[in-house]
Amino acid sequence: MKASKAFLVSAVLAVAALAQPAAAQQFPTKPVRVITPFPAGSGPDSVVRLVGDKLSRDWGQQVIVENRPGANGFIAIEAAKKAAPDGYTLVQMDDAHMAVQPLLYKQLPYDIAKDFDPVATLFRTYFFVVTPADSSWKSMADLVSAAKAKRGELTYGSWYIGSPGHLGAALLEGATGTQMTHVPFKEMTQLYAAVGNSDVAWAFGSAASAGPMYRAKKVRFLAVAAPRRIAGFPDVPTVAEAGGPAKFDVKAWVALLAPRGTPKAVIAKINADVAKALSAPDVRERLAGFAFEPFSVSPQEIAKAIDTDSRKYAEVIKHAKISLD
Repeated sequence: MKASKAFLVSAVLAVAALAQPAAAQQFPTKPVRVITPFPAGSGPDSVVRLVGDKLSRDWGQQVIVENRPGANGFIAIEAAKKAAPDGYTLVQMDDAHMAVQPLLYKQLPYDIAKDFDPVATLFRTYFFVVTPADSSWKSMADLVSAAKAKRGELTYGSWYIGSPGHLGAALLEGATGTQMTHVPFKEMTQLYAAVGNSDVAWAFGSAASAGPMYRAKKVRFLAVAAPRRIAGFPDVPTVAEAGGPAKFDVKAWVALLAPRGTPKAVIAKINADVAKALSAPDVRERLAGFAFEPFSVSPQEIAKAIDTDSRKYAEVIKHAKISLD
């Protein structure tokens, strides 16, 4: 009797295992929803819509992008967390949502490892050191010298506490032995307007976020915190080239995740199809316009990247004594 039950359980498991790849081949059979915490028109929103359009054509099913900005991403992430784990609801997050916020908040309404499965990466972007257009600084060496001469007086802005811009500046302080004053802003447009007006001395910014002020010649890109110069900005040196610390980079990356328990075969299909969409020449051209780099890795590599960033920023946050309730 026990043997019969064991055989029956094994048979059911075997059928289920065979059914997963079959379901993945048929996926999707209805519209797929992507919830994003980023506002409409932002860089991440533009990219997910661009990729979503490619997927819609490939799948023959609509990809619906649902913007739910606010509360540091909590609104969008909680909505996705409650969705069925079937691949028909995805959520867009950046590395701050995945690796930094769990280190900053004592009570976080989600657990990345327990509530979500990594699915696919979309892009990464490196940040420029943004200064007023009329700043007297000509290099990173000038910025560092000013920070050392006016310990604690030099100001820098970011778009929120714990943002890549904030933590990137904390990294720079640690690498150069300086101390500066952080000024957080509620919106990116306010931040870069403040830099342009010299209300704050500098800030980190991407080509997408600080680009409008850069093109209007209200701000200058002093350097880029990247291992190499960025396509489209060949005259902007790296931080190291401009007299800053060696091997210094500040970047953000964006990925799609699914509610925990989504079939692995479905995740594998979405991952492959997103990579295909990102390889399209017109998509790569659009991303280059934002100075975004297409970034395609496996779900397993996404999990490793989250872990690596968590360990990296844990040290930064501890050293800078950053915490949020």
